[in-house]
Amino acid sequence: MSAKHPIIAITGSSGAGTTSVTRTFENIFRREGVAAAVIEGDSFHRHDRQAMKAAMAEAEKNDQPHFSHFGEDANLFGELQELFRSYGETGTGQSRKYLHNDEEAAPYQQPPGTFTAWEPLPRSDLLFYEGLHGGVTTDKVDVARFVDLLIGVVPVINLEWIQKIHRDRSTRGYSTEAVTDVILRRMHEYVHYICPQFTRTHINFQRVPVVDTSDPFIARTIPTADESLVVIRFANPRGFDFPYLLSMLHDSWMSRANTLVVPGGKMELAMQLIFTPMIMRLVERRRNLLAA
Repeated sequence: MSAKHPIIAITGSSGAGTTSVTRTFENIFRREGVAAAVIEGDSFHRHDRQAMKAAMAEAEKNDQPHFSHFGEDANLFGELQELFRSYGETGTGQSRKYLHNDEEAAPYQQPPGTFTAWEPLPRSDLLFYEGLHGGVTTDKVDVARFVDLLIGVVPVINLEWIQKIHRDRSTRGYSTEAVTDVILRRMHEYVHYICPQFTRTHINFQRVPVVDTSDPFIARTIPTADESLVVIRFANPRGFDFPYLLSMLHDSWMSRANTLVVPGGKMELAMQLIFTPMIMRLVERRRNLLAA
């Protein structure tokens, strides 16, 4: 953790909704005039798109059916930890971009599915990470220890699968069967690398549908915000003004002393109310230290 160069990380599985949460944070940064260096977790995958296909085929040939983007072998955990360590100490570090599609790749004159060159980050008020491994810890690395504000986005698993299936079918052209195969292949590493991060987070947002999602593989639609509740768990509730949050978030309630439940449609507002003062405290502390 670093007072001069704070780090915020959003962590969650594929299909969890971390990208949508990132847009909320970008709105806060823009409104409050905070310069954030934004990092996508995909940038720290070990292989580009073609190399990953070859690595997966090789893993299957060698009886390693669980090889996936969720695990250690397919990611650069050491480089991610080094970025967080370097940023916390100096306010910069080495990163790159993963080019998902033609639109992202066009400015770099590279094919989609490849990485840009490693480059130093520009100066900023804080580092903002969104991806799979913002709080990952193994016997070799401890990325979580460098993060000042770690946020988990973790819908109940049936909803997470529904969101992933619909996203991958609509934006990537996959069949339901193909997405199901991906889910099954990743399950071992989901349990060992993704789930443990949510015990290290400062705040978790868990979306819970209030409609039947018993078989996520046949669901025709994603449950809407109005068909959901959001369970917000605070690892340390001290310092949060829960009466104020309850008054601002209509129809919300406390289910435990550290757990706020809000209607699904109020999730973005809840994030704005909770995180704006937290972000501004980090930024003000940084600016005061630099001025001193």
